[in-house]
This record gives sequence, C-alpha cells and structure tokens, in this order.
Amino acid sequence: MTDKPAPTYIVSVYEKPYWRTVLTTKDKAKAEAMAKEIGKGAKIEQITPKVKRR
Repeated sequence: MTDKPAPTYIVSVYEKPYWRTVLTTKDKAKAEAMAKEIGKGAKIEQITPKVKRR
C-alpha cells in the first residue's frame, strides 16, 4: 500500500458558545469557497489520516 491518504478539509463557524462544523470535504477549493461565503467567523482545518504500518 503506497497510496498516500488524501487530506480532508473541515470548515467550521463559531456559534456561541462553541464551534460547529459546517462542511467536511476533500476538495480544498470547495472548502475555501464555503468559508468565504460564511465570512469572518469561519475557519478551515486540514486533517490527514496517518498511514497504518504493518
């Protein structure tokens, strides 16, 4: 298994008193477009799963 795991982008927005996830996607452009649409209170996180070694 030599495939690298694809990163996942999570778009979140702050709604008092905590952050809520709005979108989870593997497409960076889609995540950036959603964050831009939401505006100032949005953030984008990138997570990449770790590769399991045998």
